[in-house]
Amino acid sequence: MSNGDDEADASDDAEADGSDVTAEELESRLTEAGDALEAAETEADLDDVESSLDDIESDLEAADLPEPGEDDDDADDPREELESQLSDLRDDLGAQRGPYAEDVVAIVSDAADTVTDSEWTDDGEAEAQDAVETFLDESAEFVDHDADTGGDFVAAGDALSTVADAIDSANLDPDEDAETIEGLLEAAETLETGLEDAEVWDDLTVQEQLDARGFYDILTNENRKDFPPEWNAAKLHAEEGDFEQVLFAYDKLGSEFFDGYIVDLLYNLGSDAEPAFDAMHQRAQKRDKGPIEVLGKIGDERATETLHDYIDGDGDPALQKVTLRALGAIGSAESVQPVANRLDADSEEVRSVAARALGLLGDTRAIEPLSDVLKSDDSDSVRASAAWALRQIGTEAALDEAARYTDDRAYLVQAEAEKAASA
Repeated sequence: MSNGDDEADASDDAEADGSDVTAEELESRLTEAGDALEAAETEADLDDVESSLDDIESDLEAADLPEPGEDDDDADDPREELESQLSDLRDDLGAQRGPYAEDVVAIVSDAADTVTDSEWTDDGEAEAQDAVETFLDESAEFVDHDADTGGDFVAAGDALSTVADAIDSANLDPDEDAETIEGLLEAAETLETGLEDAEVWDDLTVQEQLDARGFYDILTNENRKDFPPEWNAAKLHAEEGDFEQVLFAYDKLGSEFFDGYIVDLLYNLGSDAEPAFDAMHQRAQKRDKGPIEVLGKIGDERATETLHDYIDGDGDPALQKVTLRALGAIGSAESVQPVANRLDADSEEVRSVAARALGLLGDTRAIEPLSDVLKSDDSDSVRASAAWALRQIGTEAALDEAARYTDDRAYLVQAEAEKAASA
């Protein structure tokens, strides 16, 4: 059973949590906040307006406002209208704040990163340099700094960072230094636009990028033979040892057709393609078979650690065969054990290629495992590969092991054994 005191307490609680505030009261407070915002002249004034809006928002959330009936589509929703007014005032408040020095610092710092990280064309670099020099001159009118590129674009990023630090250290007040901040902001936005307009490589088509790099300059009426011209130019650059041009085209054109052509080109160059090692090694890490074959022809032992991972376990047999051949061609002593481990592979073809790879490696440590294969493998083709590998190792012990099978049931094994016996 309630009494008068209980009703009074409930009323006080309602007032405290704002649940009894009316839509008219909230609208009046929003109007007052709007007037205060219009009259605000300092950041402190804006802070007061923001505090008022926060209070209004809290009361609006707690208010028990009438809702339109479900059947009355034309009825106004007071809560929705008040929330809309509140949102508009917050937008106006945000637009009226600033500018702040930190806004300028952010733009200039981003510009420094853009200058440093972008791939500029020759024309774009000149355009970006002009934008930076203009900003350095204009910003010096508002804040003291000693930033200077010395006419060298390489120093442009550091110069912009120097200006950003100077602005940050100036402790500019948004009220007292409003004109200074506005001047710096205008200069920074002009810089930003200038850099956006400056030409980078990605603004050009692939053919335009190749042309700008002089990729097609090697073509003459006399040496134009292949089509498309990219094939022709790549081949000529490779013949002249200009792998930078070849690899630039390889990276930019990116079609499976052209990639295959470049891989074949490099493969046929053998160890002369060594300048392409890094690019092929990077592609090989994606388990691309073509680049793995090229690494084998280049013969650089730096590739072996990566390639060993691709023959671990019974994974893709096609990838394992390509990798085993590459490891055999490279000829690193570090590959003997990883390759010998594949003599136990499930795939007959992988075992056969592993045996031949051991022959190419030519290490006497492979004699025993190859002899075991020759003795007990179920596949005659694998056994023949083991006999061939022993012949390639070529020591007396290796040849003796192979020569034991001159009367073997399998012709391929017998033929290899006879060659070993007559060596």
